[in-house]
Amino acid sequence: MRFIVIAALIEHAPAKINLTLRILGRRRDGYHELASLVAFVSLCDRLEFVPGATLDLELRGPMAAATGPREQNLVLRAAHALAAEIKGLVLGRFRLEKVIPVAAGLGGGSSDAAAALRLLARANRLRGGDPRLLKVARSLGADVPVCLNPRARYMRGIGDSLSSPLRIPRFPVVLVNPGIPLATRDVFARYDRLRRHERSIQSATKPSFSRRRERFLAQLAAAGNDLEPAAMALAPPVAEALAALRAVPDCLLARMSGSGATCFGLFPTRRAAAAAAAAIAGGHRSWWVQTSVIG
Repeated sequence: MRFIVIAALIEHAPAKINLTLRILGRRRDGYHELASLVAFVSLCDRLEFVPGATLDLELRGPMAAATGPREQNLVLRAAHALAAEIKGLVLGRFRLEKVIPVAAGLGGGSSDAAAALRLLARANRLRGGDPRLLKVARSLGADVPVCLNPRARYMRGIGDSLSSPLRIPRFPVVLVNPGIPLATRDVFARYDRLRRHERSIQSATKPSFSRRRERFLAQLAAAGNDLEPAAMALAPPVAEALAALRAVPDCLLARMSGSGATCFGLFPTRRAAAAAAAAIAGGHRSWWVQTSVIG
């Protein structure tokens, strides 16, 4: 008797960080227009897929328990949405190794959804540029389109306007999350209360980012994350995480990512990043602290 072994297809879903984040205004439909330099780091969730007759998802890893109800997971939502778009789509079983914190400003769920779409495209021999993939990605959330092809880009609008991939300098990075989940909706609501933004949309042109480290850092320093004050008002430990990063030697720049609560620090070398991570973790044992690389 012959047994056919179907090898699993594998995609990695890297964490996303917002190196800059500017809020340009609030639209009539309630969404916020933004402009953000988005980059991806080497820290990844891992998603396996085996084609089959039944759609299913198995969750593993240190962050699996925090992902919420399985049926609401963005991996399954992505599969259902693409199946509704493409008749006869081959589905199957997913296995997600979850290491990126949830509700942390790192786009973990969005990156997982994008990885699921890439796997389904491979299994069904769809082109990577198939417009149906982008259509489904946009329907799942603002960060999913930029995660479809996870490379540094300048993002505008509500995540629907993306630049071509950008080449940016590589930096070791320390990621710090004080263990406080922050809902994006809550952070934007507090931002609106703090700023009382008018509905008119500010203009913003895409900057030209340097490939030279010193110039690139200067460009980042001149920008910022407009959501930091709102996030810190909702979760004061965000301010503590930023202070901890800025207090360690060799931190070149520290900032909150996305709507928080994860903050990141850029460092000149991996050794400096590792030393900083060890110092911060030693002083805050309940925090999630990881080293990674961007660029």
